[in-house]
Amino acid sequence: MKGLHLEQSEIVNERFAVVYAPGRNRKRFSENCVYVKESEQEARAAADQAKGLFPARVVGPSRSSEGFRLYYLRAWLD
Repeated sequence: MKGLHLEQSEIVNERFAVVYAPGRNRKRFSENCVYVKESEQEARAAADQAKGLFPARVVGPSRSSEGFRLYYLRAWLD
């Protein structure tokens, strides 16, 4: 992977997170809606459905063509 920058290599990293998603029909989220956690248990513990915060497995961050950093939903954990 000659010339690959660290930030670009992080694109494929799967992470546990709490995602702010008032409606759970989206598959990608800007970084300000994603709160990365160290473990699945931590993500589940930080979830709060009443506030629209759901535990998930996400992939990212990835830079969009518009320059935004995005996370992609792999799976909801609940």
